Amino acid sequence: MNIFVEQTVNGIISGNVYGLIAIGLALIFGAAGVVNFAHGSVYMAGAYIGWVTMVRLHIPLAASLTLTMVSCAALGLLMERIVVRRVLGQSQLAPLLATLGASFILDQAAQVIFGPHTQAFASPLPAWRVPFLGATIGSLDFLIFGVSLVATAAVWGMLRFSRIGWAIRAVAQDRDAARMVGVKVEAVSQVTFALASALGGLAGILVGIYFNSVSPTMGFDAMLKGLVAQMMGGMASVPGAVIGGLALGIVESWGVGLLGSSYRDLFAFAILILVLLVRPRGLLGARDERPSEPMTGTIVNRSRSLRIPPGLGTAIVGAGFLLPLFIRNPYVLQVLINAWLYGLLSLSLTLVSGTVGQISFGHAGLLAIGGYTSALLALRLGIPVAAAIPLSGVATAVLGTLLVSPTFRLRSHYLAIATLGISEIVSLAILNGGSLTQGAMGISNIPPLSLGGSAAFDTRSVYWAALALLVIMALLQHRLVRSPVGRAFKSIRDDEIAAKSHGVGLYRYKAMAFAFSGFTAGVAGAFTAHMYSYINHETFNNTTSILGLTMAILGGLGSIWGAVAGAFTLIVLPEVLRGFADFRYLVYGLALVLLVRFRSSGLFGID
Repeated sequence: MNIFVEQTVNGIISGNVYGLIAIGLALIFGAAGVVNFAHGSVYMAGAYIGWVTMVRLHIPLAASLTLTMVSCAALGLLMERIVVRRVLGQSQLAPLLATLGASFILDQAAQVIFGPHTQAFASPLPAWRVPFLGATIGSLDFLIFGVSLVATAAVWGMLRFSRIGWAIRAVAQDRDAARMVGVKVEAVSQVTFALASALGGLAGILVGIYFNSVSPTMGFDAMLKGLVAQMMGGMASVPGAVIGGLALGIVESWGVGLLGSSYRDLFAFAILILVLLVRPRGLLGARDERPSEPMTGTIVNRSRSLRIPPGLGTAIVGAGFLLPLFIRNPYVLQVLINAWLYGLLSLSLTLVSGTVGQISFGHAGLLAIGGYTSALLALRLGIPVAAAIPLSGVATAVLGTLLVSPTFRLRSHYLAIATLGISEIVSLAILNGGSLTQGAMGISNIPPLSLGGSAAFDTRSVYWAALALLVIMALLQHRLVRSPVGRAFKSIRDDEIAAKSHGVGLYRYKAMAFAFSGFTAGVAGAFTAHMYSYINHETFNNTTSILGLTMAILGGLGSIWGAVAGAFTLIVLPEVLRGFADFRYLVYGLALVLLVRFRSSGLFGID
């Protein structure tokens, strides 16, 4: 009995933190229609601000909480003004991508300022605990519960009884109608971002004290948990965010008690997928919570694509194959190999996100499936590497399409979040895969790349193999996109309703696109596993997916040449500017923000 009570208390405490994060996300979505992927970074910033004020400056707890909330509110104002406001008119997904870039920038800035290592954050509270039904509740538990309760009540009171609260609710119900009756929509958006960021920073400092540590990478997972809680309750529902946070915290805590801590996140993302499939608008979400875009498949504005003449294209590819004859530095060749492998990832993403208009944040899961499948085929079954790699591509195409197929009826940010959740579930399944996947230890001694039975240890041979694979997949994708199937893909991107009315089977063609994309990503993951002879559940994380999407957007969504050019630019450029190599994710974040703001069609335009 005491274990059950203990887990329930822990779940309530975690749920209060998730609720604070989810309230901020719900406020922003209601007022601006934005899924704020930078909210976790604001949460991380709040943890560090609290750490500086309490540990370095020895400021009392109450004053530190106040300073943290004020500082994070100011950060929210800057984000709304600089990052979000300029892209609100493009599409529902443009602000999402912009905040994703802002998240990269903030996380990298924290790492540069405070270092990559975890910092100790000692609790200022006494260590007493109160007995309760066979369990105990500590002073820190009371603090988190009390502060969360007061903050939630204050937000509810403001929304219910104040003029600014009425304005926020009016904008959430109908932005255009609110503007017509005199509501200053931009000012409401700023206030909402400030309030939401203050709550995020408050959650960050409370969690930092609770776990006695802060780190630059703590924000993304917290944002995902807040997002799960938000979607459980309803995207723009503040009461739903509170209920979703508490429900998520309790379910997680009970699951940990039954199965162990390694399954904690699995429960969260399983709930996320279930909610998206059964009730995507959440428990308390209104049916008309946010209108669909007229062109539901679009991500960024269309533009005329840049065409590469066949002769010039052949010359560029030929020059690529000749490079190793003039470059003898193995490090430079390895950088180029990485660029070609990321080019495969970018190709797979530009097909589903650009040609078909189905935004995906989950391609890291496809890379992992391909890598593990090929490693197991070669190690356990003795299949030659040259055969294991394409077989893993087929397996990834089949399994990846089956995993994603239930989400084909979702659109816009709902689909993006669903693919992100599926990728996390794949990673957690690998982590808890036991003897099959070797869990956290990963799989080592994977047979190296080989052709004709001879191992390709030479860097130049690996380079040529990677480039040849990229060229083959690019040519196949070019044929696919120029075929009648490709024209059906583009019709889905431009307008799903019109495509369906003309007899295009939406689910069938989406499955075909994800299958081909999964094959490309699968062979890229398999090639990587054999190249390094080691793989684990963290080899391909969600940062990999986001980076691949950034490359596709940089080149121009739907453009095959653009996908390769984007990968080459974002992999090679930081190496050329070696003095800025430690700032590569800052560069990626800036690139994503600036692209969405100033050149949403990418270098080669939208094809």
